[in-house]
Amino acid sequence: MRTFLLLVAVFGVALSDPTVYFQEGFSSAGWTDRWVESTAKGADQGKFEWTAGKFYGDEDLDKGIQTSQDAKFYGISSKLEKPISNEGKTLVIQFTVKHEQNIDCGGGYMKLYPSDVDQKNLHGDSPYLIMFGPDICGPGTKKVHVIFTYKGKNLLTKKEIRCKDDVFTHLYTLIVRPDNTYEVKIDNVKAESGTLEDDWDFLVPKKIKDPEAKKPDDWDENEKIDDPADKKPEDWDKPEHIPDPDAKKPDDWDDEMDGEWEPPQIDNPDYKGEWKPKQIDNPAYKGKWVHPEIDNPEYVEDKDLYKYTDIGAVGFDLWQVKSGTIFDNILITDDESKAEEVGKELWEKTKDAEKTMKDKQDEEERKLREEEDKKRKEEEDKNKKEGGDEEEEEEDDDAGEEDKDEHDHDEL
Repeated sequence: MRTFLLLVAVFGVALSDPTVYFQEGFSSAGWTDRWVESTAKGADQGKFEWTAGKFYGDEDLDKGIQTSQDAKFYGISSKLEKPISNEGKTLVIQFTVKHEQNIDCGGGYMKLYPSDVDQKNLHGDSPYLIMFGPDICGPGTKKVHVIFTYKGKNLLTKKEIRCKDDVFTHLYTLIVRPDNTYEVKIDNVKAESGTLEDDWDFLVPKKIKDPEAKKPDDWDENEKIDDPADKKPEDWDKPEHIPDPDAKKPDDWDDEMDGEWEPPQIDNPDYKGEWKPKQIDNPAYKGKWVHPEIDNPEYVEDKDLYKYTDIGAVGFDLWQVKSGTIFDNILITDDESKAEEVGKELWEKTKDAEKTMKDKQDEEERKLREEEDKKRKEEEDKNKKEGGDEEEEEEDDDAGEEDKDEHDHDEL
């Protein structure tokens, strides 16, 4: 009994003690000591600013790093305390993205890097392990990237996962399990799930078409055939057009000058079109031929598709046409429940207040625009009135001059 209770206690501690490999909330100015900005693009390298943005739920809690310059490359990364492996464990990657600028084209994704990543020279071709997060460019691209690196190749998901495209903060979560299943959550709600083998091209297909198999020459795939007993009626063939019986040769028609007169053509009411025999079921129909498959001799099972043995850094490497995206609340853990709990505490806690502040700002801006429009209209009306008064005064002056001229003429 004591042994059983001891096992329960140990098991309970294990369940309640998730491992947090990395967590960053940018809660203080000291974040710059932990992050390294890339200089790979020189003058085209954009700078990150520490801010909660123009609207937020909690100014301190919602501070993150924001892209600050339009049409720039951005690269920044932070090392884990020590490289980790997710062998035999669940891997959870989570962070928040806020496209405050109402982004038109640019990335909002995060990458996991091996421990030997060159942080100062981080760029688009720097080798990474996993890339995850939203990507938006015009109305056609609004998706969540989930890219895994496997044997030197970057594999894109075969599924289309739509991202959020408004101006508010959203929580993105990727869960990779040791049974080679995955789940993508947005705002703590499942957006997609499945298996790594089915939804990425990690491996060649298990089955291939048998190269030795060929459709038999006598295989009939025609479900219907012409009825051999159906014959075309003898009176079926009629011309499509006939001379108009009501047409008369014009009185002024000269056969020598105009040629031989012919009446115009009209649609033949007795025309039945092209005759086709009736269709009947084909007694020789065998159905659609299906190419038989065989086991692919090149297929090799890999139960470790999920596994990475050297996760050493997290970072953002992206391009933005219109800057203003804020990244925050980064978490890497081995526990799905922990990630959900952190999401509720750091994102869900402030999201409603963030929207309230934005709505208030929008209303104030609307009122300001209305006041400015009203003032502008009043100014225009005033200018029109003053212009009209000046014209009246000019007309009065002209009339006075005319009266004076007439008076002078009378005296003469």
